[in-house]
Amino acid sequence: MTAFVTRNTAFLAMSLIVPVTFALVAGRYEQRIMTLAGIYAIAVLGYQLIFGRLGGLSLAQGCFFGLGAYATGLLSIASGWSFPVTFLASIVLPMGLAALVAIPVLRLDSHYFALATLGIAQVVLLTAVNWTSVTGGANGLYGVPPIRYPGGDTLSPKAMLLLVWGILAVAAAAVTWLFRGRTAYRLTLLREAPEAAASSAIDLGARRLALFVGSAGLGGAAGALQAHSIGVVSPAVTEFQVMVTILAMTVIGGRGHPAGAILGAVLLVHLPEWFRFLETNYLIAYGAALLAAVILMPEGIAGLVTSWFRRGERWQPVSTIPGNPPPSRPAGALRLDGLTKRFGGVAALDGVSLAIAPGEIIGLIGPNGSGKSTLINIASGLLHKDAGAIHLGSRDIGRATPQRIAKLGLGRTFQTPTCPVGLSVFATVLAATSDRLDEAAAQVHARFCLDRVGLSPVQDRSAGDLAPAESRRLDLARALAGTPTVLLLDEPAAGLTPGERDDLARLLREVAASGTGLLIVDHTMDFLLPMADRVVCLAAGVIVAEGLPADVVRNQTAIAAFFGTASG
Repeated sequence: MTAFVTRNTAFLAMSLIVPVTFALVAGRYEQRIMTLAGIYAIAVLGYQLIFGRLGGLSLAQGCFFGLGAYATGLLSIASGWSFPVTFLASIVLPMGLAALVAIPVLRLDSHYFALATLGIAQVVLLTAVNWTSVTGGANGLYGVPPIRYPGGDTLSPKAMLLLVWGILAVAAAAVTWLFRGRTAYRLTLLREAPEAAASSAIDLGARRLALFVGSAGLGGAAGALQAHSIGVVSPAVTEFQVMVTILAMTVIGGRGHPAGAILGAVLLVHLPEWFRFLETNYLIAYGAALLAAVILMPEGIAGLVTSWFRRGERWQPVSTIPGNPPPSRPAGALRLDGLTKRFGGVAALDGVSLAIAPGEIIGLIGPNGSGKSTLINIASGLLHKDAGAIHLGSRDIGRATPQRIAKLGLGRTFQTPTCPVGLSVFATVLAATSDRLDEAAAQVHARFCLDRVGLSPVQDRSAGDLAPAESRRLDLARALAGTPTVLLLDEPAAGLTPGERDDLARLLREVAASGTGLLIVDHTMDFLLPMADRVVCLAAGVIVAEGLPADVVRNQTAIAAFFGTASG
């Protein structure tokens, strides 16, 4: 991946250098236009954090842009503070608002999150229009002083261009540095497979908060620079049109790469200028150009370029020594005591108690609808129990988040794995490795997990291109990457050939022999029964049989449950 990183860095550097170089040799008007493009690029760079990295459709970036403009305008006019102080305030104020509203807003998903952030933006707009004594109302604030040199002279258009693009370069470099390696892969996993990410100890809440607050800070910085650039702040800077412009720039340029923020801003700021010769029809041409870009380049310009960079690239883990063992954890048993879960009037689980000792393999069987997946979802924190207790080792995890439970050592796979299209097979497993491992050790461990499940030959393929059976093996490799002490597997053998099932059974025996307790849900009895130390049969949310595999398969109650003479 070294060549890819080098090309990526060069791409970002060129996206910064070429527009500035062109503007510096052009006239003052072009320098002002390119300065505006740089200002919008900073706002788009911030919007990429929440929209591009996590897929959250926030509609508040325009309002953060406006807050930054009002903050620097008010402080510079009323207090006479210098630009460095007002610029810092224009960053801190939007970040403070974002942090204040984050707790209720970030709990929302999909369109609810978008509507909530739109509501925030409307409140800011109404405040700007109606708080006349402070904001100037609909007339806004005039006379925002231009940025000056320390000696007192006003920055020339060329100096202003260099200042804006210098700030943009620092911000782009910081974002690139912060979101490199595993961090970037984890964010992609969070965006495309949130349940798998949560079960890999990746904390969505903390990351959404940090990225939402960071996006607000960059939006405020851009607004402040625009206020000093044009000398006026009006309610127009908080209107929805600003948000639409930022969103369009993000989509056109590419939402996942800092260079996309720059390219999108430069292109969309200049498009109206290029179409001016059409006079009254230029808006039609502008809209048609945007629509064509969205259709032809769904990943944006930067996405098109970076996908070309990836062609022919191969992952080169820092070690290719086979058999590197995973880092050890203290063994721990999982105990479920009296678990109860109801959905309306239906009892999915009714007082279920179960213990999994270190190194023990338990098969969980039962007819469809008996509560098997519900039990796994509750134990892993994706569902909340109505009653009962859950302990992992000596820790009570009954109220813990999925991320906390995974960090303590409980891993799981899913009945229907979700494989992130935006990650390679190797990157998906690397994203799930523990924070206890540095980058080098994490790569070694990820390679080890892929070797164990037989996916090393396809490690460079997109995870979204795998066949169903390969997706299940990737899901298992992701779960193993977290070095769990207890592993819950939901239908791991579904869709596998008899030979693949035999290989999986051997692997799971090896995992159990290392001290990991396994709870396996599967309907394939010739796979499950020879491997299990103990079998538990659920029917209608209660345990109807438990014991050695040979005893359970002869149990009349269990037989009745499977063949429909018992409720389930």
